[in-house]
Parts: sequence; structure tokens; C-alpha cells
Amino acid sequence: MALVSQQALDRGLRGRITFIGSGPGLPSLLTLAAVDAVNEADGVVLLTDEQRVLLSHAGVTPREVTVLDEDDAPDFESLVREGRSLAVLIPGDPFLNAETAMTVTQCIDAGLDVEVIPGVPRRVALPEFAGVSLSAQVQMITLSDPVDAEQHWAPVGPLVVMGAAGQIGEVSRIAQQSGRAADEAALVVVSAGSVNQASQHTTVEELGAAVASLGAEERTTVMVVIGDQAGPEARRKLNWFENKPLFGWRVLVPRTMDQAGALLRRLESYGAITELVPTISVEPPRQPQLMERAIHGLVEGRYEWIAFTSANAVRAVREKFDEYGLDARSFSGLKLAAVGEATQAALQAWGLKPDLVPEGEQSVAGLAAEFPAYDDLLDPINRVLLPRADIATEPLSHGLVELGWEVEDVIAFRTVRAAPPPVEIRDAIKTGQFDAVVFTSSSTVRNLVGIAGKPHNAMVIAAIGPRTAETCVEHGLRVDVQPDQPSPIEMVDALAHFAEARREQLKEKGKPVVRPSLVKRRGRPSSRAVSRP
Repeated sequence: MALVSQQALDRGLRGRITFIGSGPGLPSLLTLAAVDAVNEADGVVLLTDEQRVLLSHAGVTPREVTVLDEDDAPDFESLVREGRSLAVLIPGDPFLNAETAMTVTQCIDAGLDVEVIPGVPRRVALPEFAGVSLSAQVQMITLSDPVDAEQHWAPVGPLVVMGAAGQIGEVSRIAQQSGRAADEAALVVVSAGSVNQASQHTTVEELGAAVASLGAEERTTVMVVIGDQAGPEARRKLNWFENKPLFGWRVLVPRTMDQAGALLRRLESYGAITELVPTISVEPPRQPQLMERAIHGLVEGRYEWIAFTSANAVRAVREKFDEYGLDARSFSGLKLAAVGEATQAALQAWGLKPDLVPEGEQSVAGLAAEFPAYDDLLDPINRVLLPRADIATEPLSHGLVELGWEVEDVIAFRTVRAAPPPVEIRDAIKTGQFDAVVFTSSSTVRNLVGIAGKPHNAMVIAAIGPRTAETCVEHGLRVDVQPDQPSPIEMVDALAHFAEARREQLKEKGKPVVRPSLVKRRGRPSSRAVSRP
């Protein structure tokens, strides 16, 4: 198979392919070199659709993504055109996969520039997520399809086997054939390294039954660990991943993806399974002429500052710039203020760095508290442009006026209630299949109740601040968690602390430690707030 045209080679246009070890499948375990290579490539190739989660890494911004059909051989001739660069994400480490090594050889023979970036090997990383220490000499097996029934494994010492759920019966047989005792300790882990990880202690003889009890589909990848390291006592303290405070909790996040990046990462760092439900939709303003006049004024140097209080405001201004054929250079000489991580990220994606970001509270009040007062000697212009949502409150505008600034408060976009989520999500909310919900504003409370119904009283309710908590109570919701400081990160930390305290209380009472969704509350306890100390 020709990987690049001879015409391109004759012209000296050598395409480049970078084979990137993507590790065990977690965005947080991509190496710095992997992130840089993805961002620098003209296109990214994924071997499976499941690898898309890797592109959710905060630092990854691919230009073009292609997912290969798993039943077809890679056709790089159609992917690497003249002089293009391509990044191919390989699970684990590239050279621990014989097929990848063969493909690399073919690419070199075809005259392509080839680079290989090592990754964290799955067979090494995943046992650590299961709390298994492999400090002793260990044998690691990756099963082929079909399984070689004549192979023999080490009769003693730790053994790690990776294979499909349908192959695990063969693992039991070959292990015993190799001299392993039928009652030797074994551990079965599905979805290793993800927040869906589930594990079960068993024996070599009962491996097949353990896999079946975990409900793994036949082609699901399963890890089996055999040996003393797989026993419950050996894992009791080392099982750090499954002992995270929110591990396995299904948490509802009523926000859009672009607004919830940091919030989602924080929740997932505590082991939560997150479900996004957008509660608002963004639409153009009813009077676009005001926004158009503001953009003309910005280009003509009418303002000293522009204050962005949301990523949506950045996008609204950027859309107008694109409409007029303008780019980020039009901000030359203009000072930028921004509130919140999502707003800063939207500016940075545009190539802009804000001059002022609140060091303390990430809110309009926090920005107003740190905004400089107008000085007629230092500031040639006394105007501030404030593009905002139609439903946004105006404490920032009032604060800037008190500081001596003239504020042009312009509606850049309208927020309307989003369409209802799928029926299965609505049912899960009403019947308590979620363990918690995190509310980041009063509008998220009102809109979620409006489009999906009131959350079941089994769900733990987290509110970002006093106003949001008041709105929860107005809608008949009990508030369990409220942080000392109104920020998404503080709220998630407080929720994790709540979960830790809840777990200890259940242990002290001799009750099983189960998620809130598995305990249906009969009554509504009085509202209380728990903050992380």
C-alpha cells in the first residue's frame, strides 16, 4: 500500500506521521510531548471512537479528527496528503503493539518523516489503578484472538493478563494448566483506569463467574491479576482509585461543555461519573444594532477597557469580528478584563491574554473589587465596554461607574431555556438515579426544574453560593453542600468532603457504604450546608 504519492516525494513534500502512545485511555495521563504533537499536527487519527475522550484534555486543540473503521487497515494514502503532518493515537505504548511497529516500518519505507512518542503502557498502569503492587517480578500477558491454548505461563509470582471478557474462561484453564492452584487469589477488573472501573476478588477457578457477575460484554477488555498481590488484604490500603470520595457517583452537571471544563475535571479527579445537561441556549440579541455599534466603537478606539464576564460574551464579540472580517489585532491598545477560567480559555483560544483577572473571587463582584479606578492623568479614555447576557445582573456596571468609568453596557447575546434532555435523563433525575447535582447559579436551578423536573430527594444537592441555595429552597430542594467561597472548584471540594464524612458515618453505624442513589430517603431532612475546612 502506497502511503504517500511519488509525486509528493519528488517535490520534496514529505508528510510526517507521529505515532503517539496515548497511555491507558485517560486524558490526564497523556504526556506533555503527546499534547504538543496533537496540537502541532494538521490532523489527528483515532483508531476507535472511544479515543475521543482523549481530546477532552484541557491542553488539546486538534485541527482535524479522523476515526478509522476498526475493520479496515489504515489507508494513510488518503490521510497524508502533500506535506501534511498526522498524529496517530495508539493505546498504551506504540512499540508494545506489533502491528504498530510494522506500520511504522511501512511509513519509513514510503519516505515519510516518522516520530514515535512513548506512552504509559496500559499493562503497567492499569494494575496500579486497581491497587495492585507489581514490585515483584511479574509476567504480563496480552491475549491474542484466537487464544493460543498451548501457551504456558509462570507457575508462581504475580501474573497480569489482558483480554476480552469472552476469553477469561481460557485464562482460568491455561493458568491451572501452567501449575496455578484453582483456589489461588485472583482479581478481575473491568473498565480499569476509568471512573466506571469495577473489580471483584475471586479465585483462578472462578474467573469466568466473576466476569459474568460484573456484567462485562464479550468484547469488553478485562484485566485479570493472579497471585498474592490480588488478594483483598494486599489491596486494602493500596486501592487508592476506588477509594476516592466520589468514586462511582453519578453527578448531574446542569451546564454546557464549554462552561463546565474545570468543574468536570475536578469532579472526575474525585472519581465521579459526570452527566452534562445544558439548561440554557444562546441566541443573538433582539437588537443587534447596539452590538454592531459597539464593535465599530471598539475598532475606532472608543474604549479603554473591555470586560468579559463569560465565555459566551467572548464568542459573541468574536462572531461579530468574523462577520466584519476583523481579527484579534483590533484589540491592540485596548485593555482586557476577564472573569472565570472558561472566559480566559475563550480569550486564549483567540490569541488574547487578559490584562486583569480577579485574584480572589471569580465573579463580577470580584472583578469590580479589583478593577482600577479611572485616573484622568493615566487613562486617555474613560469608557469601558461591557458585553453581557440579557439576563445578567448589573453589579459590575454599577461598581465601575462608582470608580469613575463611563460604562457602555451592551447585550451581546440572549439566553433562553434549553430543550428538555432525553427522556432517560429526565427519568433518572426524577427517580433518583443520580447521586448528586451541582448548581452553579440560580438560573441553572430554575431551568433544570423547568426542562427536566425536580430532582429526587435521594440526590445530594450542591449549591455554589447563598443565592443559588435560596433558589434551591424556593423550589423545595434540600441543600446539602455549600462552599465557603462561591467557586465551582470550591463547590466540588466541598461535595467530596461531604462524601467522605458520609462514608465515615455509615461505617461508624455499621451500615454498608453505598452511593446516595442506592439509598432512597423517606423524608426530607432539614437543609444544611457542609463546607470543606
